[in-house]
Amino acid sequence: MTGLALSVYMAFLAVACGWRMWLQYRRTGDHGFRGLSGRIGSIEWLGGALFVLGMALAAGGPVADLAGLVEPWRVMRMPWPGVAGLLLGLLGFGVTIVAQLQMRDSWRVGVSERETTRLVTAGLFSMVRNPIFTGMLLLAAGLFCMVPNILSLAAFMISLVGVEIQVRRVEEPYLIRIHGEPYLSYARAVGRFVPWVGRLA
Repeated sequence: MTGLALSVYMAFLAVACGWRMWLQYRRTGDHGFRGLSGRIGSIEWLGGALFVLGMALAAGGPVADLAGLVEPWRVMRMPWPGVAGLLLGLLGFGVTIVAQLQMRDSWRVGVSERETTRLVTAGLFSMVRNPIFTGMLLLAAGLFCMVPNILSLAAFMISLVGVEIQVRRVEEPYLIRIHGEPYLSYARAVGRFVPWVGRLA
């Protein structure tokens, strides 16, 4: 299961990062990568940095397990958590890719105050406002179930904190500034990461 977890993670990086950036460049002449927001050390910068760290650690769990550096937790050595984790990880993989494609030319990694992109509210975005992050967190949770060790758990928890900061302190304020009432109306009706949960008051 550990080797399979690492394969799923590497395939995710290749498709969700490499292939999606290539597709964006082919269609628009721009790769869509904007990097971390805010000055170094700011809460906005910290959110992005934690998310990157969490996603990097997601590979650390399987690698450390294969190298014999960490022991998986005995309570999760039964087959069913691994199978459930694989299904969860594949679901997260699929949700991420579908949401990326549904964003079309509006897809970005990070935020630039100098540009305005179309507000996407259809498809998966009609159910949650941030389906790409939802998918990535599902993937991280699935990897933890497949390789249940301290690094995999840390990867999920750090990614979750990073995503929360990134969305609340960077992306939502940016979308409110750029789109105003149309975004506020959308955010009042649609949950942040889970349907009906995290709607703006």
